[in-house]
Amino acid sequence: MSRATKDTPHTADLLKLLYSPIEQELDEAERLLHQGLRSEYELVDEMVKHGCLLGGKRLRPALLLLVAKAIGHVTPAHITLAAVVEMIHTATLIHDDVLDEAKLRRHLKTCNARWDNEASILLGDYLFTQAFYLTSTLNTTYACRRIGQTTNTVCEGELRQVRSSGNFKITEAEYFSIIEAKTASLCACSCELGAHFAEASPVIIEALGRYGLHLGIAFQLIDDLLDVLGTENDMGKSLGTDLAKRKPTLPMIHVMQKVTSEERQQLGTLLFSPDLDSATMLEWFERFDALEYTKVKAQWHVDQALESLVSLDENPATEVLRGLPEFVVRRSC
Repeated sequence: MSRATKDTPHTADLLKLLYSPIEQELDEAERLLHQGLRSEYELVDEMVKHGCLLGGKRLRPALLLLVAKAIGHVTPAHITLAAVVEMIHTATLIHDDVLDEAKLRRHLKTCNARWDNEASILLGDYLFTQAFYLTSTLNTTYACRRIGQTTNTVCEGELRQVRSSGNFKITEAEYFSIIEAKTASLCACSCELGAHFAEASPVIIEALGRYGLHLGIAFQLIDDLLDVLGTENDMGKSLGTDLAKRKPTLPMIHVMQKVTSEERQQLGTLLFSPDLDSATMLEWFERFDALEYTKVKAQWHVDQALESLVSLDENPATEVLRGLPEFVVRRSC
């Protein structure tokens, strides 16, 4: 499959291996994605094509197609929906970059850095509406309803995160509820769509939805760590945006739960200081084992994801579904 990414060779090679059971189907979905994102207007077409490059690992379409193949076989509806979930994911990334004032993604300038915020918001909207148009071409309303529910959930999660900016009293439960909505719900939806259109039983559809949910939560937890520990050269995107936007993430929440009253006051002053940087916060994270705590939580969600696969027959696609959670927690970009 021709995917315009610049992952590290290790990551790219590992993903190519993991996606090998659905290589042909991913290629078809990628072609449909590019066919569906064209405009007769040159300036719009340039932006749309640039937006296509920002999605990256194609995790959500891969989940949808792997689930379909693990249960039975991939249908034309699966190919359409694989393109749809990637359009939706890319739209959320473009909007996220505006909110975070990010300048780099996938080693490329973000849309807001290359053009401006107004154009980026409209481009994200363009991707959303094209995704729903494609979904409407199927001979059932199930996918439209399920995707509509999920995009609402994602937006609610994003709104809740924006409104929690600077609120370092947020509980761990509230944090997990937010990332379940804004990140994990689309992974869960992708798995459910793959299972539903492979004619799986309701029990299997529910189990695979849980798999996607736990996988998505683990993915976000590792993202929280990489925002602090990664390098922009390796990650290919702007880092430190969580701190810059005063977003409470699990490492920070853990520290706030462990500090003394005096330390909490000191940390509170630091968090709203213009001199705040990742290196300073890393000292606090290491002091209270916040990074290790976050890794343990991510591993717990990986274990939960794997438990959700116990009823699947063994085949190459199922084997990949078992391997993806470990890739998520061990990735470096």
